[in-house]
Order: sequence, then C-alpha cells, then structure tokens
Amino acid sequence: MAVSLSLGHPADGWSLWPAPAKLNLFLHIVGRRDDGYHELQTAFQLLDWGDTIHIRVRENGEIRRLGENSGIEPADDLAIRAARLLQVRADVRLGAEIRVEKRIPLGGGLGGGSSNAASVLVALNHLWGCGFSTPQLAGLGLELGADVPVFVHGRSAFAEGVGERLTPLDLPERDFLLLDPATSISTGALFQAPELTRDSPPLTIAGLLSGAATGNAFEPIVRARYPAVARAMDWLAPFGNPRLTGTGSVVFAVVQAPPSASRLAACPEGMRAWCVRGVNVSPLLNTLKDHARQES
Repeated sequence: MAVSLSLGHPADGWSLWPAPAKLNLFLHIVGRRDDGYHELQTAFQLLDWGDTIHIRVRENGEIRRLGENSGIEPADDLAIRAARLLQVRADVRLGAEIRVEKRIPLGGGLGGGSSNAASVLVALNHLWGCGFSTPQLAGLGLELGADVPVFVHGRSAFAEGVGERLTPLDLPERDFLLLDPATSISTGALFQAPELTRDSPPLTIAGLLSGAATGNAFEPIVRARYPAVARAMDWLAPFGNPRLTGTGSVVFAVVQAPPSASRLAACPEGMRAWCVRGVNVSPLLNTLKDHARQES
C-alpha cells in the first residue's frame, strides 16, 4: 500500500519533507529543436507517495549527505547538488545535513532524483530564509534537470518543450497500481532508436481532457527490447490498461480500488508492486504550508 507523505518533526533539529513521485500519463515527441533536444508533450500526475528528505540546518556552511543513496556518489546526487546550487545563488552561509529515505526505484521513470532536488530547494529556501520565489526556484531546478520544475511548482501539469513549459492541470485523483520490473533502461538508447516516433501531431490540453488518443512514444520500443517490462505489463493487464511512465521501466494502470496486500505480494518474482494515489497538489506544498503555519 502507499506510504503517506506527511509532515514530521523529529527531535534534534531535523525536519521531514516529502519528495513525491510522478507519472507521465502520456508522452509524445512532436519534433526536434535546433539544439538537438526533442520537443515533448506530456501530462505529469503527482502522487501521494515517494521518498522522504530528512534535513537539519548546520551553522558552519557545510553540506553533508548522510546515509547511502542507491550507490550514487555525493557529487552526482541531485539532492546535494540542489543544496549547493541554492547556497551559492542565495549567498547563504548556513549549511545542511541531508538524508534521503528512498522508496522510488532508481531509473523507474517516476522522477525520484528530480523530486529529491526540488524538495531540497523548497525546504532549504524556507529553512535558510532565502526568500526566493517559486519561479526563481523552478529556474534553479531547470539547471539540474528538465523534470525538477514540475516538482518545485507542486502541481500536476501539462508540459511542453523538454518538459519545462508547464500548465497546471486538474486531473482525476485516482488510484494507480505500479509495478517495478527492476530493469535498467538506457534513456539515451531510447532517444536514438530508429523506430522512435518523433513527429506525433501536437495535442492540446482540451484534447487531452476530452479523451483524445494518447500513448507513450517509448512504450513499444521498451516492450520489444526489455522482456521484463513486457512481463510486467502482461501481469498488470487484468487490473487495467498498462502503461509505461517516462523513459523508465515502471509500468502502471488505473484501478478502481486498491488491490489487497496479498494481490500485490503475488506480483512476478523479483518485481515490486505498490498502489498509490494520484493528486493534483503536491504533498510538498502542504508540508511547506504546515511549517509556515507552525512558525508564524
């Protein structure tokens, strides 16, 4: 079952900040830019499930990562990079200790690293008293990755460009069944695949909300090249229409009611399943409001 992302106030100066996952409800490539990047269209739905960021402010300016983060070196950890970027741009003398409590599978297409970075930016902007606006934080986030801004803004959204042009969406808040086939997928190889459809007709928001045909441009390629993903989609099919999120390996389906724990445990060997709730407003924004209210 889903782990609810709620505000916590541990002792010794620690605070907890949710870093929710996301789903790409569809993903089209509508062209290619002069700089070589692909023009995308997608709809991000945020989830009330994901990682938790533990943060404690340090007075000496040092930024430290505590614990391990799936084998990622601290210099490559987006959460640490976000803290250092904000520290420099805001000219802050304070530091922070950061620990990421991971639930989002690495490379699953659920935006775990980007969400971690966004939560650190939002949390430290508050804890350090930087005073940056949400658009300013989103601009910093874009320097770290194309998916970071949607998590900073904290709203489910229609996205264009490389994913940075966002229009908030009010989507049905539904239950989703996720299945992680524990397979590593090369995003670069997918974008270079000769069979990738790169000229889908642009979709409007009105078209999306009215039920126009959508899909994930990478799904047929992933299904053909990665047998574990194909097996995961086959297992999900009795629950609902299985879909791929982003360019990762996690697949999902809309379900009318959360399956029992025993049904989740009966997923294929070596895979993990969760039932989570789609939301329009990020748990991160709710946590920020809680902190502001308790400190006022």
